[in-house]
Amino acid sequence: MRPVLRLVLAVSLDGRLAPPQGGAAHLGGVGDRQVLEEALAWADGCLIGAETLRCHGSTCLIRAPHLLAERAASGRAEQPVAVVVSRSNDFSPDLHFWRQPLQRWLLTPKRSPLAPAFDRRLDLESWGVALAALADQGLDRLVVLGGAALAASLLAEGWIDELQLTLCPRLLGGPHAWLPLEAAVQVGEWCLQEHRRLEGEELLLRYRRVLANP
Repeated sequence: MRPVLRLVLAVSLDGRLAPPQGGAAHLGGVGDRQVLEEALAWADGCLIGAETLRCHGSTCLIRAPHLLAERAASGRAEQPVAVVVSRSNDFSPDLHFWRQPLQRWLLTPKRSPLAPAFDRRLDLESWGVALAALADQGLDRLVVLGGAALAASLLAEGWIDELQLTLCPRLLGGPHAWLPLEAAVQVGEWCLQEHRRLEGEELLLRYRRVLANP
């Protein structure tokens, strides 16, 4: 068994995650925040790339009272587990992430000592092994919050089951596409599951991967 993975991103109309100079774009508005929190409420954990964490300094939290109440009623923690994917434990101690009210796990190929700020470390020998280990720990539904390198790695091996994209009414240009040009992803088809006009002229598109017939 492995978790269901949903890639959740806010992107510009030209498919960019960040401005040409790089850094955090802060693309999503109120509408994107709403559907992002809905995805987090659905999930048991979220995968976050190390560079994304360093860039933003924190992860997203569920704030909507009705979503927090739904998780409490089902016996789940207020926030999904934050699983940071990193090749090292090289993080600034000043990140706001360390003060956020959630569990912090580290998924890394390095067999280095666990950084004190993390609650648990899991080995990233391969995505298949790592995802099975996360499922064994009770994380059956995961949102993937980026960045582009993490998304490309998972898409290349066919691990992403759903795409949740918020199209934001901006054009950014530059090289920072949500999927790098050099990414070698599996060719396949996706079926539209939901589309919703959001506040601020944003548009939610959610697709599910169509599995090939055996």
